[in-house]
Amino acid sequence: MKQDEPGPDPVDTRLGVRLAELRAERGWSLGELAERSGVSKSTLSRAERAEISPTASLLNRLCGVYERTMSQLLSEIEAEAGPAPLVRSAGQPVWEDRASGFVRRSVSPPHPGLRGELVEGRLAAGADLAYDRPPVPGLEQHIWVLEGALDVTAQDVEHHLDTGDCLRLRVWGPTRFRCAGPGAVRYVLAVVLP
Repeated sequence: MKQDEPGPDPVDTRLGVRLAELRAERGWSLGELAERSGVSKSTLSRAERAEISPTASLLNRLCGVYERTMSQLLSEIEAEAGPAPLVRSAGQPVWEDRASGFVRRSVSPPHPGLRGELVEGRLAAGADLAYDRPPVPGLEQHIWVLEGALDVTAQDVEHHLDTGDCLRLRVWGPTRFRCAGPGAVRYVLAVVLP
């Protein structure tokens, strides 16, 4: 790396370390993880070394293999002493998938023993985010659009949501979130583990 080039994002670095720890805890090689996740060994290796910023789709696949939600994974890389009942706005972790134009804020205070969580999602105009599977089969989601318009596809059914609309569903297979309007969309995602 040249002196004038910025180093890896600190969140990506902590995330890479945690992903490597999760793989090591299971005693898996990169090849075994690649088989389980459907992600190439080189991409997994680069993500663990923070050479790339993982996409939301990649993290979703890994969360499925490691049996946790994305909020749980992201809360594991935060340097808090223990679960707190309150997290101030400034302390809510924000993660960005620059490739897709998706910004995710973990609103709920992280706690490993609770089943529900709130996430704020933002998609840039024209952004299209696809997940090939849920991190946990049967995951319950409530999607409430705060500003803009959002198209959500689940179980081959497309739902168009405008400001104020709320969609409830259980996720068993692929889902897709598309920013349907000329401007960005901001929404709340309530996630409840089965």
